[in-house]
Amino acid sequence: MTAAETVRMFLSNADKAAAGTHEVDGMEGLRRALPGIVPAESAVYCPCLTVAEKAVAGVFPLRAADYGGAQVTVEEVFGAVAETGSIACASAGGRALQASLLPSHHVAIVPRERIFATLDDLFADFAGAPPTNLTLVTGPSRTADIELTLAIGVHGPGKLDVIVYGSEGNA
Repeated sequence: MTAAETVRMFLSNADKAAAGTHEVDGMEGLRRALPGIVPAESAVYCPCLTVAEKAVAGVFPLRAADYGGAQVTVEEVFGAVAETGSIACASAGGRALQASLLPSHHVAIVPRERIFATLDDLFADFAGAPPTNLTLVTGPSRTADIELTLAIGVHGPGKLDVIVYGSEGNA
């Protein structure tokens, strides 16, 4: 499978799982896309741990100091799995996994080169042991009770948007 086919499969499967899906070129594409995804009146937590996070942090007029006070988290995630449409959030590098689970809207930034065809490919990418915590997220949080009544957003964000980005020309 080519890299472009892997990205298309991921976006298609994430869309089927009810995630908002977006594909942009470069940092400028990220900065242009975010105002259409994140409402201006939302308190946004962005950890500013990666180049992409630092590049987009200034886009948000209302910033939350931590994820506990945020309505939206915007962060670059560890990677994604094309076969399931899942994003992979890892605790590596001082990242708090709760930031992707507590606010009601999670915006996951995924570099194109971090989209793996299969879950096995994702795990093969770890040099040595995987991070202490790894969470795979497929679409917004949903759960059902014993009567099969579906509830959205009970155990995590009720809304998930995924933005795949890469260098211009690498679409």
